[in-house]
Amino acid sequence: MKMKVKPMLLCGLFAALTAILSQLAIPIGPVPINLALLSVILAAGLLGPKLGTISQIVYVLVGMIGLPVFSGMRGGLGVLAGPTGGYLAGYILCALTAGILIQKFGAKIPGMVLSMAAGILVCYLFGTVWFILLTKSALLSALTTCVLPFLPGDCIKIALAVFLVFRLRPRLTF
Repeated sequence: MKMKVKPMLLCGLFAALTAILSQLAIPIGPVPINLALLSVILAAGLLGPKLGTISQIVYVLVGMIGLPVFSGMRGGLGVLAGPTGGYLAGYILCALTAGILIQKFGAKIPGMVLSMAAGILVCYLFGTVWFILLTKSALLSALTTCVLPFLPGDCIKIALAVFLVFRLRPRLTF
């Protein structure tokens, strides 16, 4: 696959942005509240499904090799194999899902909001199932630990991402 320099730089930029926003966290339990999903859905909205997904693959791979890019300045395979690993892998699926849906429904506010929400839902689904399998938690317990506390913040992240996509997309050409 031959990729031009600007798209590669943008993928690296969004991987770095995800790493930075992962550190802006509130540790509330096994799954911290952080701003990483803002970067993920922003990548989907600005870069599209292919490059947005690549940016998150780069982020996860960088963390997987041990660089401290995950929340709490952690990295390594142990983090991916731990209770939050499903959410980290879910970032990739979130970018792919949101990017595909945004591409399909166009860049209108309702479609973009629903597309980003669907991407986050896929991340929650993948991450929560992983969390349940690893911790042997009941579904209701996992939902109250891993999903419900995050919903208000994720609504704000979606609103901010939609705003930023509309402001920044006209300036991105590649």
